[in-house]
Amino acid sequence: MTESILLSPWRLRDLQLRNRVVLSPMLTYQARGGAITPWHLVHLGQFASGGVGLVFMESTKVDPLGCTTSSDPGLWSDEFVPALRQLTDFIHQQGAAAGIQLGHSGRKARNSLPWEGRKPLIEVQRVDGKGDWELIAPSALAHGAGAGVPRAMTQADIDAQIDHWIAATRRADAAGFDVLEIHCAHGYLLHQFLSAAANRRSDRYGGSLENRMRFPLDVVRAVRAAWPQGKPLFVRVSAVDESGGSLQETITFAQQLKRAGVDVIDCSAGGMAGPVGEHSVRPAFGYQVPYATAVRARASIATMAVGLIVHAQQAEAVLASGAADLVAIGRELLHNPHWVLDAAVKLGCDRPYASSPPSYAYWLDKRAQIGVDRETSTWGLAPAEALDSKRFFLPEYL
Repeated sequence: MTESILLSPWRLRDLQLRNRVVLSPMLTYQARGGAITPWHLVHLGQFASGGVGLVFMESTKVDPLGCTTSSDPGLWSDEFVPALRQLTDFIHQQGAAAGIQLGHSGRKARNSLPWEGRKPLIEVQRVDGKGDWELIAPSALAHGAGAGVPRAMTQADIDAQIDHWIAATRRADAAGFDVLEIHCAHGYLLHQFLSAAANRRSDRYGGSLENRMRFPLDVVRAVRAAWPQGKPLFVRVSAVDESGGSLQETITFAQQLKRAGVDVIDCSAGGMAGPVGEHSVRPAFGYQVPYATAVRARASIATMAVGLIVHAQQAEAVLASGAADLVAIGRELLHNPHWVLDAAVKLGCDRPYASSPPSYAYWLDKRAQIGVDRETSTWGLAPAEALDSKRFFLPEYL
């Protein structure tokens, strides 16, 4: 049997992951008033029982103003903690670690659901029902045609946002999450401050890259101080974007993030000038992996690769080549929540079902002992034998 890097344990601070497969944070828009619902337990629980090492809760907002839609989950209230604790308890019971991504959408907030057109909403109540849903951003610049024009944030707004991040971080810890990721990508609030296209401020938060990094780094330092030292901290970045964000700027930012106590850079791309995930041409498999490779090498920090990582051998090669330290998988896991078990079989691992619950592993091991021939679907039997149904009612087959 082969030894797989992908499916071997990996330690970071006080956390040991059972493997290096990560469920990428993916918005599902199933919260109600900021609170998670049974959907989240079933949705995320399947990946934990399917063998994923680190299961990420989708982007969870630190402030009602920061919700992309009215169906985003939030952590602006202590009332949300018990249900999240139930979720993390279940994930832990399956042998996986639980992560949460915290974010704020800034000028990209206040939209209809994606399958309803992702249209900007006008003059609506904020998600918590406490007043109008105001858009805020570093500068009074709309995200695009038809989008609402945000109000430029004041120093008081900036200070209040840092307080929101600190409070949400403490709630994430109380809810039992093992890893916290700060969303600083895809054209959302922290990315907006980093971007010279979205940030036209003339104060100490705008202009030079040093100034544009100031607010995101202030948030990161505040979160790191509030987050237990034994728990890892990730930051998701758009390594490049459509509005001039460059890889060199990202590497400089990553160097500062490392000094601020960040452990892993989650390397995505885009989102500053259009919906995330929309491309004029079909991207290639692993199209964002080179960003993780460059940041890892030039900022000397661990990275997580993401972006059309689909096949087991492909994911294994990413890690074996030193391109990244973790592999995040999104839509492929939606297609196959037991992708990890399939990968273990394809990579020739000993005991490929060891990461699944005994309720699954017992039956899958017996299935493997019989010897399924995946090519002919004859379970290792000659075609004529396969047609003899009596064979499958004998005690040794049950």
